[in-house]
Amino acid sequence: MDLDTGAVIATHATDSVPQGPLPLLLDLPVQVVLNGAGALAPLHEALRRAGRHPREVVLTLRGTCTDNDRELFKVGLDGLRTLGYLLAFSGAGGVPLDLIAHSSPYLLTIEPELLARMPRDHRSAAVARAISTLARGLGAHVLASSVETEAELAAARDSGVRLAYGPLLAPGPDGRVHVPLPKVEETPEALMLGPRVQELLMPAVTLPAQAVAEDVVAAFGHEPSITSVILVDEYQRPKGSLDRSRFLLSFAARYGHALHGKKPAHRLADPPRTVPRTTPAVAAMQAAGRDSTRVYDDLVVTDELNRCLGIVRVSDLMRHVAKT
Repeated sequence: MDLDTGAVIATHATDSVPQGPLPLLLDLPVQVVLNGAGALAPLHEALRRAGRHPREVVLTLRGTCTDNDRELFKVGLDGLRTLGYLLAFSGAGGVPLDLIAHSSPYLLTIEPELLARMPRDHRSAAVARAISTLARGLGAHVLASSVETEAELAAARDSGVRLAYGPLLAPGPDGRVHVPLPKVEETPEALMLGPRVQELLMPAVTLPAQAVAEDVVAAFGHEPSITSVILVDEYQRPKGSLDRSRFLLSFAARYGHALHGKKPAHRLADPPRTVPRTTPAVAAMQAAGRDSTRVYDDLVVTDELNRCLGIVRVSDLMRHVAKT
């Protein structure tokens, strides 16, 4: 669960490999990697049978790597990355930090035992903050595992955690996941600037920066309410913005499909207009008005590492500021 947007972004699989559109989080013992390629064959086969690709799977390496196993483990990690798997490690686990850095991890995890102590133990909270700092330096996300109480979730947020899963975030009777919002004490001056843009977030429709124009056409055709497509790099950093009206107008022109269909979509993209997630609504509206030709284009909301969290529509900003 993405705590900023409320979006369910992956499924934590335990006993079997489920089918479905969401990426998977799978635990993998370090010893299996040390046992060589043959020991990993059942994993590859299970994913193949489920119709899954390695790029859709985050492997959380659990266990201890001794000094004698360092080189062998490094070779195994390189092999998994070459196949396309995303790697994750326990932030306070048994893998040396230099090996974690070498593997370019996608996730560092805060384990349930540490998380349970954080609300009442400042030392545990300090460890979690250190994990978050390390993750930012490596360009990785931080995941809180098995969140059970709102106090744990609040402590995780205070430590810089963006992703979490656990009983607290299980779907309710209506089948939807409800994420408790953080408690923020607003000053009178801040209230006059309207809500922060992260409170008005909508999920962004993203495509890889290398996508061709036909991919964008398919995305717009899938859902009429989509107003923009954001091109992102491998780290989810926005690289281009495609406004629905202008993009489809290019295709509606004579020979538009022949000219653009198989070509990279970024040829028709505008630079993304980004705002940090803590930007007040009034400041975001001012940013939107700096370019009169794109005043109603969606704004891309980013986190501290300039990764795309979602979009906010200028019409929503105007409506909320008017209410304020």
